[in-house]
Amino acid sequence: MNKNDASGQAPAAYEDYEDEGPQVGLAELLTWIGEGKRLIVGVTLLVALVATGYSLWVLPVMFTARTTLLPPGSQQQSGSAAALAALGSLGGLAGGLGAKTPDELYVALLRSDSVQRALAEQFNLQQRYKAVNYEQLRARLPGYIRVTADKKSGLITVEVDDEDPKFAANLANAHAGEITKVLGRLAVSEAQSRRAFFEQQLNETKEHLVKAELGLRSVQEKSGVIVLDKQAEALIGGAATLRAQIAEREVQMKVLRTSATEQNPDVLRLSSELRGLRAELARMESSKGGDGSAVDIPVGRLPEAAIDYVRARREVKLQETLLETMIRQFEVAKLDEAKEGPVLQQVDMALPPDYKSKPKRAIIVLASALLALLASTVWVVVRRYMALLRDGDAEAASAWNAASRAWSFRR
Repeated sequence: MNKNDASGQAPAAYEDYEDEGPQVGLAELLTWIGEGKRLIVGVTLLVALVATGYSLWVLPVMFTARTTLLPPGSQQQSGSAAALAALGSLGGLAGGLGAKTPDELYVALLRSDSVQRALAEQFNLQQRYKAVNYEQLRARLPGYIRVTADKKSGLITVEVDDEDPKFAANLANAHAGEITKVLGRLAVSEAQSRRAFFEQQLNETKEHLVKAELGLRSVQEKSGVIVLDKQAEALIGGAATLRAQIAEREVQMKVLRTSATEQNPDVLRLSSELRGLRAELARMESSKGGDGSAVDIPVGRLPEAAIDYVRARREVKLQETLLETMIRQFEVAKLDEAKEGPVLQQVDMALPPDYKSKPKRAIIVLASALLALLASTVWVVVRRYMALLRDGDAEAASAWNAASRAWSFRR
């Protein structure tokens, strides 16, 4: 019977017949697997033996030493520790990691070049791990050293793998000392900058006080005014106190803006206080005064002969008050500089482990055997199916032969 109908088109049944390949049922699959059982079992046993030998004689026995560190808590946070919290933006120091929380910051510092280079020099890691240079060593270290943080407890864990259990314990414990050195250096640097700032402000205030005293003496010599009444002295003292408070908050604002934004609550609070103090000072110094009471006399209503003396005396009082404030701030900065930086307390000391952690020989052998069993079974089934396909279709057999010749390297 002709395959084509009157219109020259192949019947739908014939098209379906051409598209379908050899039909293979479950019984045939089981038959093929049974016929190839020797190959399957042989390959599986061979791979299992190779994996056993590889895990026994090739893979090194590794021991894992573990130490846990406790980051400094809120009760340990000082001015230096608060400055360290701003290190999240220093991606270079933190190994290029964007630290979002304090725990992530300390983990990044433990992985930083400052810590890794110090440990590499102390334990000669480049030679131990057979690295040509430090860049290659840095790429290999994550395979031997792991630093993780537990978000719930806040503890930081340092794990070290090595063939020598004692060496692994020593290397893990050394992380605590090196991170302490880094944190101390950072804290001292921050305290030094604050101490230098307040020292400069203190020296400038001393110079201004000397100038104010000389100016007061010059005014006294010219005007002949030596001492004013109690009311004027109270006015001078009040204005000087306000000026000193304004100057003190301006200094605090300068220091705070080095590590805070304009939306920081402390910045907003200081800005509000400065506006209030400046408004009160302007009212006191106004020539019209506030409510015109006898107690609160504005500077502009004092006798003309005493105006220069009031201003000179007020400047002296201002500089004296500022000097006292700067001395206090300078002493605080010196104390912070003398303090040690925040310390990561070592909760658990790393001890030489008694049992190996790697390799997991049973897992390696079982996984290799299962993969070999699966691969050999698939190979047996695919090989029989291709043979069936070639035997049933001469055109398909020719195509497979052409494919074999195309991929052969013996042409």
